[in-house]
Amino acid sequence: MGKLNQIDQAADSKGSVIATLWQLVKFTAVSLIAFVVQFGLLNILLLLPQIKAALETPYAFWIFSADGADKNGLGYFIAFNIANITAQIVAFFVNRKKTFNSSVNIAATLPIYIVFTIALICFSAWLAPILQAFFVNLGLTEQLSANASAMVCSFIQFILYFPVDKILFHQKKKKA
Repeated sequence: MGKLNQIDQAADSKGSVIATLWQLVKFTAVSLIAFVVQFGLLNILLLLPQIKAALETPYAFWIFSADGADKNGLGYFIAFNIANITAQIVAFFVNRKKTFNSSVNIAATLPIYIVFTIALICFSAWLAPILQAFFVNLGLTEQLSANASAMVCSFIQFILYFPVDKILFHQKKKKA
């Protein structure tokens, strides 16, 4: 039995409050991994010539729009969302397996997670260009502004995902 499993069992034996706190610690670690994935990918994508060329391209559809000023145009929208979606995919599978030790049916939980994730990504995709323009107006560079806006959106997602994941991944794996 691995060290993580031993700590999980020790936390479970201390009661639900300690077990939940331990899950929050693991959730935070997984979120930091997702954070690294998101920011690494965001910064790599922002260096691609195709994304760079579209940074000042205005766009408007549904609730999403940006005038392309402050390089918060279509290229930023694409890079931000690809990075965010990739980070959420990583977080879903790692949290299901390692944080919550869950055996829930992926076919049942993944659609709910996807709907919740789409809602959060839509919110973040709407908020990120607004924040990025705000940070540019404060004097940050475009790259730092992109990262600062992504950090704020990631933190909001972090706060909202834990209770949703706790509910979705409630079924523990059966002990062998």
